[in-house]
Amino acid sequence: MADHDTTPLLRERVGQAVMGLGSHSHRDLTALCPQLGLPQPPPQDAGTKHERLQACLTDLADEDLPTVARLLLASDQAFLTPAQRAGLEDALWAGTPAVEIPGRLRRELARALGLDLLVHRPERFERLLQRWWVLDDDVVTLFAASPHSLRARIQRHVFRNPGDWSTEDLFEQLGAFEAPHPRFAGFVEALTSADTVPDAAVQQRIVEAANPFLAQAGARLEQTGLQDGYPHFRLLRTGSAPGRSPKNLVFASSAKPDIRFLSAVDNDIEVLQGLDEVLYYDRPIGPEGLRWHELQQWWQHATGTAGDATAKTTLYNRLMACQPDENDSPQIHLFRLYHRIHGRHIPHLPALLPEVWLHWDPRTVRQRGTDALLRHRMDFLMLLPNGRRVVLEVDGRHHYANANAYTDTVSSDRDLKLRGYDVFRFASAELSNPDRADPLLRRFFTDLFDRYEAPVPNNPQP
Repeated sequence: MADHDTTPLLRERVGQAVMGLGSHSHRDLTALCPQLGLPQPPPQDAGTKHERLQACLTDLADEDLPTVARLLLASDQAFLTPAQRAGLEDALWAGTPAVEIPGRLRRELARALGLDLLVHRPERFERLLQRWWVLDDDVVTLFAASPHSLRARIQRHVFRNPGDWSTEDLFEQLGAFEAPHPRFAGFVEALTSADTVPDAAVQQRIVEAANPFLAQAGARLEQTGLQDGYPHFRLLRTGSAPGRSPKNLVFASSAKPDIRFLSAVDNDIEVLQGLDEVLYYDRPIGPEGLRWHELQQWWQHATGTAGDATAKTTLYNRLMACQPDENDSPQIHLFRLYHRIHGRHIPHLPALLPEVWLHWDPRTVRQRGTDALLRHRMDFLMLLPNGRRVVLEVDGRHHYANANAYTDTVSSDRDLKLRGYDVFRFASAELSNPDRADPLLRRFFTDLFDRYEAPVPNNPQP
C-alpha cells in the first residue's frame, strides 16, 4: 500500500487525459463527460471547449478520481497517447497493494529468463509489450511505427535478429527496472498468460525459472485456475514479505542488554556486556539466511576459540545457558531436540537463536506507561533463505489463563506479522515430554524447511 497521498498525482494525470477530449465537438463533450464519470460541463455557449473541460475538472471530487480514471482507460482511448495511458495507469495503481520486487531481483529475474523462452509467438509477445510499456512516442497506427521508436528497435534486435539483445537488455529498454511495482508485477504475471504463451509446457518453464527469484521478494507465480484450457497463473504473496537484512542481532540474554549508540545517525550500536551475558552478531547476513556454521565461525572469532569441535560445543552450551534454567523447561526441550533431530545436518541448517531482542527501551515499562513496548524478546528466531524471518514461541499456561496476557500475546503477534515475521507457537504441554515432542518437531521442521526452501543436505559433513 502506498504510504503517501496519491490524489494529487491522480488528479494531474486525469486532468491531462480529460483535456485530450478537446478534439471532440462541443455537442460530443456534453454527452461524453457524464459517460466518463465527469460532472456535466457548462453549456456550450459558456466558453471554449478547453474552458468547459477545465470546469469539469474543477468540479470533480477527489473520491471520484479513481472511477473517472478507470472509465477513461476503458474507453477507446483514441485521445490518449501511449505515454498518457501508462501515466494514468501508474497513478491509479499507486494507491493499491502490489508485490514489491526490488531492482536487483528484477535484473536477476531477467537474466534467468531467456528471450527464446519468452518470445514463443512474436506477434503475441509484441502485443504483451504494447499493453504494459510505451513502445511509441505517439498514438500507434495500424500500418507503421517510427523507425526510431522503441517498437522498431525491438522488432530489429529481438524479432528479426535474435541474439542482439538479451532479456536484460530488453527490460532495460522498456524501463522495467525502474517501473512502479504494480506495473512490473502485472508484467511478470502476464509473461505466463496463455494469451502470450499458448503452450502449457512453456508456461511452466517460465514459472519454474522465475519463482526462485520471486521467492526472495516473498512472492511466487501460482496456478489458480484454467484459461481456455491452459494454466492460469497469478503472482501471489507467499506470506509476509521478507524483511530487510537484520542490522542489529542481539540474542542469548535473559537480562536487559546494556546498549549505547556509537552513531545514532547510522544506527550503529555497542553492547557493553561480555559474551557471557549477551551475544551480538555483527556480520552481514546473506540471502541464505544465518546458518549454524556461520554463527559458529563468528563465535570462534569473537572468543578466540581454537578448533571447530570446541567452538561447536562451547557455543551450544552458551546458547543453552541463556534459556529458562528449569531442567524440564519446554523451551530447552525444543532447543535440544532441534539439534538432536538434525544431528550432522545442523552446520548447514538455519541457526536456532534463543532469547532474541526485538525491542529495546532505555526506560522501564513502569516509566514508559501505556506507550511501553510489551514484547521485548522472542523465544527463538530463525533467519531463513530469501530474507524470511520465523519466530518460534513456547507458551506456558499463563499465556491463556490470564486474559490480559493472552491479549498482549495476540496483539504482539499481529505486530510481528505486519513487520514481516512468521510466528509459530507451541504449547508447553506439547514439548514437556521429549519422547512425544520428538515426532512433532520432526514433522514441523521438515514442513518448515520445505515451505521456506531451506535446503537440507543429503550427505552432511561432520
